[in-house]
Amino acid sequence: MDFASKRRKPAYNTIANRSLKYVDYPVFFIVAILLMLGLVSLFSASALYAVNKGLDSLFYAKKQALYILFGLGLMAAAAKADLERIRPYIKPLVIATLVLLALTLFMPPVAHVRRWIPLGFMKLQTSEFAKCVLVLYLADFFDRTISHIQADRRELLKPLGVTALMLGLIAAEPDLGTPSLLFAVTLAVCFAAGVKLRYLLAPLAAAVPVFIIELFRHPYRMARLRNFLSPWDDASGTGYQLVQSLLAVGSGGWFGKGLGASKLKLMYLPEPHTDFIFPVVAEELGLVGGLFIVGLFTALLLKGARIARNAPSLYTALTAFGLTLVIALQAYFNLAMAIGLVPTKGIPLPFFSYGGSSILASMIMVGVILNVSAHRSGNV
Repeated sequence: MDFASKRRKPAYNTIANRSLKYVDYPVFFIVAILLMLGLVSLFSASALYAVNKGLDSLFYAKKQALYILFGLGLMAAAAKADLERIRPYIKPLVIATLVLLALTLFMPPVAHVRRWIPLGFMKLQTSEFAKCVLVLYLADFFDRTISHIQADRRELLKPLGVTALMLGLIAAEPDLGTPSLLFAVTLAVCFAAGVKLRYLLAPLAAAVPVFIIELFRHPYRMARLRNFLSPWDDASGTGYQLVQSLLAVGSGGWFGKGLGASKLKLMYLPEPHTDFIFPVVAEELGLVGGLFIVGLFTALLLKGARIARNAPSLYTALTAFGLTLVIALQAYFNLAMAIGLVPTKGIPLPFFSYGGSSILASMIMVGVILNVSAHRSGNV
């Protein structure tokens, strides 16, 4: 999908050329359904967990509802913003993100990792917002320089260097899942911008040994890989979480046990309200419910790709395409992790997993996608 070859120059990227009648409302409705399902599922998954911690059964659900309300406000602001006017602030945003990611490495560890900056009312996970910032940076860069890159591939070193620095800081937390996701999105955005495939082989080849080194550098990652290959070998030890997840998904059958009726969430499945919320959903709603959620994320991916295809400029096209990929690929990765198709990683399920940073960042991305859909285009 080469957005560069069939896209006009940024002639429509002003707030005066946007209208509510052009907004892709189905995207909003898809996200609204995901949010409602996510909030109900979160309450079901977290109620007993909260009580066992001495908290109100609605504690996590109420906080998530507040994050969603705040996120809706951020989504509306992002949908109204003039994307052309924010371009001068993208590089400062990148610098601020790098500073915050570096600062995160000096924060007190939580479960042996440093991924959050405590703010009192919430824990800021900068890597969640880095996803949006990176996509905006890549879209802006390629819109300005794609013709130069076609003539001299060394021009590609700058965006790849910024990406490598950002992903390196996230990997140092340590976190290998988010860098892997963002690296895949980066290559996809480069290809969509019109970068020749052979130019992308070098960064891909360079990433392989880095990934292998990171895999062996932390023993728990090798343990996760072994658990992924044969989780039942140590079902009560290192493979416990994955085994419980598989049991939860399998026991749901076709139509599930009903909302609130999950058995594995009764302190069998660790942290059921965060990264492993989908097994609880699958147990309660069954295969049909699980496929419905997959269908919603797939519909969001297809709608986002269409918005990008009809965008009025390369900058807006790559922005919509990249942000849609971030949400969809993250969802697919989480779902695949829950059913044992990929090794377990700390990647939340968008709109479902508990966490303020994840919800707020996801809502900002949805707002920007809606923003792009509201622009007049020569194709409309």
